[in-house]
Amino acid sequence: MKKVEVNIPGKNYPVLIEQHLFDRLEKIILSKKSNKNLFIVIDRKVFELHRTKIIRFVSNFPGKYFIHEFISDESNKSFTSVDKMYSNLIVQKFGRDTLMLAIGGGIAGDIAGFVASTFARGIQFIQIPTTLLAAVDSSIGGKTGINFSETKNIIGTFYQPEMVLIDTGFLKTLPEEEIICGIGEILKYAFLIDQKFFVTLRNNLSKLIKLDTSFTSKIIESCIQFKGDVVVADEKEGSLRKILNLGHTFAHAIEIEQNYRIKHGKAVIVGLVCALDLSRRMEILDKKLFEEYLQLPLLLRNFISIDNFNAEHIYEIMKRDKKGINNNIKFVLINSIGEILVDVEAEESEVLQSIQQGIGYFKK
Repeated sequence: MKKVEVNIPGKNYPVLIEQHLFDRLEKIILSKKSNKNLFIVIDRKVFELHRTKIIRFVSNFPGKYFIHEFISDESNKSFTSVDKMYSNLIVQKFGRDTLMLAIGGGIAGDIAGFVASTFARGIQFIQIPTTLLAAVDSSIGGKTGINFSETKNIIGTFYQPEMVLIDTGFLKTLPEEEIICGIGEILKYAFLIDQKFFVTLRNNLSKLIKLDTSFTSKIIESCIQFKGDVVVADEKEGSLRKILNLGHTFAHAIEIEQNYRIKHGKAVIVGLVCALDLSRRMEILDKKLFEEYLQLPLLLRNFISIDNFNAEHIYEIMKRDKKGINNNIKFVLINSIGEILVDVEAEESEVLQSIQQGIGYFKK
């Protein structure tokens, strides 16, 4: 078993990575003697795929439990979904001694974390990511949130889990689209970590697409270690943590403009290309490096298709991004691998050109 410690002041927690880790979940939870009751938030597809395993676990659990199923969709990151969870918690008489389990992808973690952070002024929760995207990114760092008024994650909290349990066996049931979505977030790390990681990923991308067990575990561990270090240094995104938003200002707006027909991880791939293009236009990124870096996300262009888009609408959505100030969009751009600029402002004309050019690579 691999273990990464996230040592945030006042809230240290482990990230455990192992195949079949879920089979030891009861023992892990019972070691947390303060929790007698379980509230499980689970993606309906995950429950259908792993029903036998889930039922076996809860049947053996000595305390009270409740399983809250939901459909994992961006439209369900809403007050309506949160209200249903609060209602179930209250009707089933759960209190502060509750331990919440978030089992699913990033959406499950975002919603469950938000409810855990606000119900009874905060209850403990554990992240159990079942997608590659959640394993390498969203389950780490304590960001929770829901969408509101054409703005992603605009309402949320910073609330760290008790632990993150990554059972790599869950990844084996992922459809190809979810694998590509996870790789989208991993590509972000290729520009953040170092040249060696970038080259390793570029030269072995097919292994990741096939979810080669050994290679995938190493990549997951590298991403978690990097993000954990960043979060420890800047938990509430005051400065350094902003680098983790590379490509995301574009990506979130593209998702909304496309009415979520494109999944988050794929939108991140497109957003990274837009960010690379804007970095080049603003002469932050050297043209030769731009051409080298561009090749990595474009290796996945056949997995992504955007038919129609409105660049002006995307730009207007970006102005509502929660990271902006006074309607000024704050971009995260790249000078070179590991050299990232945050809070960069750009001319509207340049941004529009980068949207057109970046999405254009994926237009069918």
